[in-house]
Amino acid sequence: MRILIVNTSERTGGAAVAANRLMEALNNNGVKAKMLVRDKLTNDISVAELPHQLRNQLHFLWERWCIFWHLRFSKQHLFEVDMANVGSDITRLPEFKEADIIHLSWVNQGMLSLKGIRRILDSGKPVVWTMHDIWPATGICHITLGCLHYQSTCGNCRLLPHGGSPHDLSYKVLRRKKMMLKDRSISFVTCSKWLEKEARKSAVLGDQQIQTIPNPIETRIFRPHDKKQARLRVNLPLDMKVILFVAQRIANENKGIFYLIDACHKMAAEHPEMIDNTFVAVLGGGRGNIGDVFDFCTGNLGYVNDTRQIVDIYNAADVFVLPSLSENLPNTIMEAMACGVPCVGFNVGGIPEEIDHLKNGYVAEYRDVSDLAKGLYWVLNEADSEALSREAVRKVTASYSQHAVAMKYIEVYNRALSLKNNRT
Repeated sequence: MRILIVNTSERTGGAAVAANRLMEALNNNGVKAKMLVRDKLTNDISVAELPHQLRNQLHFLWERWCIFWHLRFSKQHLFEVDMANVGSDITRLPEFKEADIIHLSWVNQGMLSLKGIRRILDSGKPVVWTMHDIWPATGICHITLGCLHYQSTCGNCRLLPHGGSPHDLSYKVLRRKKMMLKDRSISFVTCSKWLEKEARKSAVLGDQQIQTIPNPIETRIFRPHDKKQARLRVNLPLDMKVILFVAQRIANENKGIFYLIDACHKMAAEHPEMIDNTFVAVLGGGRGNIGDVFDFCTGNLGYVNDTRQIVDIYNAADVFVLPSLSENLPNTIMEAMACGVPCVGFNVGGIPEEIDHLKNGYVAEYRDVSDLAKGLYWVLNEADSEALSREAVRKVTASYSQHAVAMKYIEVYNRALSLKNNRT
């Protein structure tokens, strides 16, 4: 069985990380898997790059320009929506022709157009599509934040100027997606049960197969190490409790760092003894000085892409916090738990599927700063840290290991091939 995983980037973003891990998991479990990407960053021979780089860049720029026009030349929300009006035709590539199954991952920002996806479907090859966010089920957005328009026709989009209109861009793209899938089938996979539930409500995916399979993680790499030695390697204090926050872009409002800041203010006010023995480590890209916004000592670790260093940073922490406002099944929580670090997050998306409340971490009420502070304090000062750590590792090993996830995907592939053979 030969699988071609299609993703916009080889390394950048959570979907790219998940796609790489899935490729490795499949190859380690008897399946020949390759990736096809637009943005190739390594010399990995199992990753193929789209040809015609200049044309690919023009695809990206043209889609952004069209969105910019629909936004009436405002940069606000420019990278929060995708319309898939332009992209590459991958059906002529040798990697496509030799594959038994085409596995779509995150294919936005000019990678594939809706017409290109339709060509893939019309090629006759079975298609599996892992949803890393809800975009395949909506008009143009990747995060709904409570909007229910995608369940009917979209339109009146909150991301468009003045709240859009009944027949705005979101309405038109949703209609195009429905036409793309008319009389065609895709095996959709969501990374969380929450996203599966939301996707099933979609006006686009109502007749499609949808099931949940989590992202895999390499537990031989992400695993517990000696905390003292890890702190020495990443230069974090040995004599303080360390709170870790991770985001690709620190200032991304969806990742909730401002809720963490307020929670730290609250803990410092209610437990002043924490001020001198608590350290907040922030890992991620972005500008700005974070040192003057927390009441605790802080350190900006910057953007790190070396896996061994990232593992050390997780192992150096006493608690990992991700107060996101919307999440599917975040890799960062999985990585922290694999390293034996208890986690704290809001009760949103797939986070409560990863964190078992009061067993391997704490699930706080959504957008509740007081409960977030309570959870952090509980993990740091009241809970049995060794028991939390053991339970975190056990959860990851049982649910997210390479072998467990690969076996579930192989079932999906076999079923897709069987359906194809029955049709022919």
